[in-house]
Amino acid sequence: MVHHADAHTGPGGDLTDATGTEDTLELRLTEELLVLLGEPPAADATGGDASALVGYPGGWSPVTTSAGVFRLVTVVPDRDLALISRWMNDPAVAAFWELAGPDSVTGAHLGRQLTGDGRSVPCLGVLDGRPMSYWEIYRADLDPLARHYPARPHDMGLHLLIGGVGNRGRGIGSTLLRAVADLVLDHRPRCARVVAEPDLRNDPSVSAFLSAGFRFSEEVDLPDKRAALMVRDRAHREHL
Repeated sequence: MVHHADAHTGPGGDLTDATGTEDTLELRLTEELLVLLGEPPAADATGGDASALVGYPGGWSPVTTSAGVFRLVTVVPDRDLALISRWMNDPAVAAFWELAGPDSVTGAHLGRQLTGDGRSVPCLGVLDGRPMSYWEIYRADLDPLARHYPARPHDMGLHLLIGGVGNRGRGIGSTLLRAVADLVLDHRPRCARVVAEPDLRNDPSVSAFLSAGFRFSEEVDLPDKRAALMVRDRAHREHL
């Protein structure tokens, strides 16, 4: 299963009009606004403490799933760029993420998150000690996506790609989506919903979210695609 980088970052996912003028929500948050939101201000812009808006997924405990022991590890470009770039150049992935090309293309995409204000944290998914997926955990309510659906405060969002062909089509994506959504809800108590916006044409991705306990909410028109808005509600968690 693959999933497009979508509205908040990345080539093909930036919100631009026909003239190339940026049409993004500029939400580089001041410390005063962070206080109003009830969030601690970011201490730096390195992707560690700067992830105050999202938390620190790389510090979340591993979870045991039916596919194996899984954990999130915050991306370190010097260590991880070549691997993630190789995944982005898989045609099945490139069709939705639009980050194919030299390592510098993926490097720029990662850099915007790692040196940003903490609204999005890029992670490797490690299964039984082996990196096998790429994740973006982000604040959907502070993202340009919020222009296109009825966002609620503290909504969290997920992007996912499964890196190896051997791990696709086996239900692993659904298993890990469920696990990561649970991790988000466990570690972000003010988050009532986890959302995602896979391309409506990407049937395997939409199906994986449904199998992971997300519900289809609506179709939304984003600048670069028509998406299926998928929602995982905290209130319904015990029934899944």
